[in-house]
Amino acid sequence: MLDACAELVDEVGYEGLTTTLLAERAEVAIGSVYQFFPDKRAIVQALTLRNMEAYLQRLAGSWADGSFTDWWDGVDAAIDEYIAMHRSVPGFRTLHFGDVVDVHLLDEESDNNAVIAGRVAHVLVEQFGVAETARLRFALEIAVEAADALIKLAFRRHPDGDDTVLGEAKALIREYLHRHVDA
Repeated sequence: MLDACAELVDEVGYEGLTTTLLAERAEVAIGSVYQFFPDKRAIVQALTLRNMEAYLQRLAGSWADGSFTDWWDGVDAAIDEYIAMHRSVPGFRTLHFGDVVDVHLLDEESDNNAVIAGRVAHVLVEQFGVAETARLRFALEIAVEAADALIKLAFRRHPDGDDTVLGEAKALIREYLHRHVDA
């Protein structure tokens, strides 16, 4: 059902998604949809959580090989994975990490991008020995918001992402974080 949801979100958007369409696409009875999900928001939340877990697993795989010499390499990999998921994961370009549905979809108290920033902060602290501070958390929240906005712009300009905008996004984030994390 989640795969069908991802396809439909790409085709009709979140607003056009209905449980009836989902049941038809997934080739299941509507009762089966409601057995697992009370409404379309819950379906999209499950898809978003699946995407977030896939993102974090992809990052863990790229970070685990130990080939990065600096924390920036880890941040660069995080941006590259986000871009790759926009290009290759059905539904991701439309939903991202759930902000289309609810900015608190991943956590009731923190907005979705703050959750992502927190996960990246955890890895930077654990794998790269970056000091865990309020300043790090704040800087990463700003960086995630800026990167998210610029990556969305790149994909509005070109279906595969405007490489010039994506390059500028990475440069902007690199400079910003160097100023705040290395200080």
